[in-house]
Amino acid sequence: MTTRRIWVVLLIFTLVVVNYMDRVALSIAAHPIATEFHLSPVQMGYLFSSFLWTYVICLVPLGVLVERSGAKRMVACGIALWSLATAATALAWGFTSVLVARLVMGASEASSYPSCGRVVRDWIPERERGVVTTLFNGGSTAGPAIGALVAATLISHIGWRATFVALGVVGFVWLAFWQFRFDQPERASWLPEAERSMILETRNGQRDASEAAPSAILYLLRQRTVWGLVIAQACVVYTAYLLMTWLPTYLQTTRHVSLQETGYLTSAAYFCALVIGLGIARVSDRMLSSTAILNGGRRIFTAGLAAISLVILAAPHAGSLFTLMVILVVVLTGSTTASGINFAIASDVLRNPRDVSRVTSIVAFGGNSFGLAAPIMTGYAVSITGGYTVAFRIAAALLLCGVIAVLTMVRRPVHAENGADKMPAEFPELQIT
Repeated sequence: MTTRRIWVVLLIFTLVVVNYMDRVALSIAAHPIATEFHLSPVQMGYLFSSFLWTYVICLVPLGVLVERSGAKRMVACGIALWSLATAATALAWGFTSVLVARLVMGASEASSYPSCGRVVRDWIPERERGVVTTLFNGGSTAGPAIGALVAATLISHIGWRATFVALGVVGFVWLAFWQFRFDQPERASWLPEAERSMILETRNGQRDASEAAPSAILYLLRQRTVWGLVIAQACVVYTAYLLMTWLPTYLQTTRHVSLQETGYLTSAAYFCALVIGLGIARVSDRMLSSTAILNGGRRIFTAGLAAISLVILAAPHAGSLFTLMVILVVVLTGSTTASGINFAIASDVLRNPRDVSRVTSIVAFGGNSFGLAAPIMTGYAVSITGGYTVAFRIAAALLLCGVIAVLTMVRRPVHAENGADKMPAEFPELQIT
């Protein structure tokens, strides 16, 4: 049996990598931009958050459009527009112009996660979905890792404006590969027939795929399971975005490391988190039975990962830079991997494949709604208290809420709105294989 589907996995992984490279670039360039434009920490907090304002507004509408226009077209249009916006940041002359570029970037980036969610459901057998979903969501870890290193190096040598142009070009290079390589498994000419048959037979696990029309958004929003996933996502993404936007500044102001050192440390932390997270996701695929996976058993992993992220409370008390980085790796691993596994749960528990992009959008909307608040809340906390302790305590409180939400609310599968099958009262006991 061949594994040509790995090309599709690599495409959606690198899509998210490019997405997050462009997001994190502003964090790395924050000091020279703030200096040149005379921006305060509060203003920088708004800029860090701004692309998420339009991102969250566009998530659900674009999730609906994925079903109508297809993942290939939505991804192509999205990355073309956000790459243009990234490159246009180089023309900024102050706070407002940077803000506008970030708003355009956010709106267009909203196409990626709903599209990737549908691609995973169409291409990946359910026993591989935990690793694949964590890998494509791991682009949100690898992107900052690569972006921090690349942006710090480029800014040091060619300046922040040319760096944004270079990152925009990267997006168009990726777009060329996407147009050439991607198609549905039913139509991909480069996919061997044996692998095509295996994908089509196993992507729905031990159940028949529903042929029902996509469920209405309001119907999905009435499902307790969906709300449990949304709340859990919101709580872990808050911590992830706090670190993605403020970690470089935190290292520079509290540990007095240079811009280049900040890039290396940030990159190393994110790479470690990605590798460890993929190992955890692999365990989630192999430890649970197929029945448990399809009935939301991965929730124990989301809860556990959110719980270990509570170590963020120890960050202000770290005695050495090495100890601090170990703590940050643990927090990054917990928050980013919990987010990825949460998306896998959404795909697992949906009985109608045509609901995947919509629920992925809803879950991402919840996560990024809190994500957009994290940079702003942190900016105010730093300005008022002169440190990061309060900001980390807010993150810890939300993480605890996420643990409770996923364990108590993600208790039922989500059937198609017009499905004839009855919804069971509760999931069966988890089965370990």
